[in-house]
Amino acid sequence: MLAPLTIRPAIPGDRAELRRAMVELQDSERRLHATRLPGEKIADAYLDWMLNQAKANGAVLVAERGGSFAGFVAGWIETGESLAETPDSNRFGYISDICVMPAFRGQRIAARLLEGIEQYLHRAGVVRLRITALAANTSARVSYEHAGFTPYEILYEKLIAGASDA
Repeated sequence: MLAPLTIRPAIPGDRAELRRAMVELQDSERRLHATRLPGEKIADAYLDWMLNQAKANGAVLVAERGGSFAGFVAGWIETGESLAETPDSNRFGYISDICVMPAFRGQRIAARLLEGIEQYLHRAGVVRLRITALAANTSARVSYEHAGFTPYEILYEKLIAGASDA
């Protein structure tokens, strides 16, 4: 029998585990698309940015099972000024990152983390949530759709022959 899952707000003492998850997440995405830098290269700066964004108007939630770090989700309120969109579409909850550590996958932890951040952002008056995934990340897309997300906008990419990354 699995130990109970706990979802709680991240605390400063979680930084090392959050960093480890950030490396895992980035390296996982790097295997799916060559544009992603190695996790070790960006982990500290990205983690600082993510925590700062969440501190201003959101949260980072941690999942633990049996006292072990199982994953995290980060989200906050974004406000846009698109003239073509409704006011409730211009203010939405943005889920920037979610990671379930490999040993804990397949236990519906991502769904519980998504529920937790949804509840947090809903209490802040948000009625829409948005999340992105690499097109090649089918497991993330299936998880998001299972949690009630539907495609909103899709970004397509084409590399131009002979173009350099310079």
